[in-house]
Amino acid sequence: MNFQLTPDQETFRDAVRGFAERHLRAGALERAHAAEHPWDVAKLMAEQGLLGITIVERDGGQGGSLMDAVIAIETVALVCPRSADVVQAGNFGAIRVLAEYGTDDQKKRYLKRLLSGEGVICVGMTEPEAGSAVTDLKTTATRDGEGYRVSGEKIFTTHAPYADVMVVYVRYGPGVGGIGSVLIPIKAEGVTQGKPSHFLNGEEWVTTWFDNVYVPPENVLLKEGGFKKQIAGFNVERIGNTARSLALGRYCYETAREWALQRKQFGRSLAEFQGLQWKFADMKVKLDAGQLLLYRAALNADRGMPSAEDTAIAKVFCNQAGFEIASEAMQIMGGMGYTTDTLIEWCFRKCRGWMIAGGSIEILKNRIAESVFERSFSQRPPKA
Repeated sequence: MNFQLTPDQETFRDAVRGFAERHLRAGALERAHAAEHPWDVAKLMAEQGLLGITIVERDGGQGGSLMDAVIAIETVALVCPRSADVVQAGNFGAIRVLAEYGTDDQKKRYLKRLLSGEGVICVGMTEPEAGSAVTDLKTTATRDGEGYRVSGEKIFTTHAPYADVMVVYVRYGPGVGGIGSVLIPIKAEGVTQGKPSHFLNGEEWVTTWFDNVYVPPENVLLKEGGFKKQIAGFNVERIGNTARSLALGRYCYETAREWALQRKQFGRSLAEFQGLQWKFADMKVKLDAGQLLLYRAALNADRGMPSAEDTAIAKVFCNQAGFEIASEAMQIMGGMGYTTDTLIEWCFRKCRGWMIAGGSIEILKNRIAESVFERSFSQRPPKA
């Protein structure tokens, strides 16, 4: 088996690295600590073809692969960790679901603005009583003529404070088969948002309420029975989550490595202390193992075989590895790693969130166990 990037992939990586060095290195620290979305970066990336990498050319994308998008995330994150989020938003998750399952009309109305870097799409999935148990969602879509009336509440939605449109998971009827999704502009009549709250990583989120919001038929994305398609798209989104976890871990590793070579204590560089050498050896093992798992998941998805097991294994390992590497890098750099004058502490906080978002570590381990034993294990209590 060949574990090397192809010549085309190496050329693409080098081009992305050159772009990042020219446009993103300056201001990387300030960008990470800013609450607002980096619209300037999004527009630059659109011009560079880094948004819509995985979307077909006829829809305005680049017609590339998931591996290309993963390479872009890895490369950008080494220069400006915050900007890797822009690559994620423009290639994975809600935008990919829209590109995959949307009608020509829906894509015409929304994709062009998203791919230009002028807008963002988000996915309204989590509710107060429906987190990991997403099939317990209560947001309803009730028939009203040719369209629907949507009522409910969504929380913890990434990009919600500034998104143009939300892919809203709704319940048309009972059971898993009654779940689908609709497209609702954030400024639509009946949509309100609460006071912004902050995650540990500094990102803002808002509660979004839908009060009898009218959804015309042309904004229905997936009807009843669409849940499996939505989750398939969400499964691919996890590859982007996984890539960022590992990429930020690598950023911390490289930063700590440079520190260990330059910083001196007791008349010796930190790199000469065996205790720290072992830390770096452990970090390197995690980075190499995680990259193999990530690339396996991405390549299999590109070949038309998106494996929930491969993705779950990669996400569990890389989420934990990214967080542990960031933690060790902080320890190696001591007080400097703990300050906001470096991005180590920011990466530490960011990586911690991905162990919850996009499918918690524990839920994914349940899915892996189902593959191990070739059977489902319901988390619900047995029926009386």
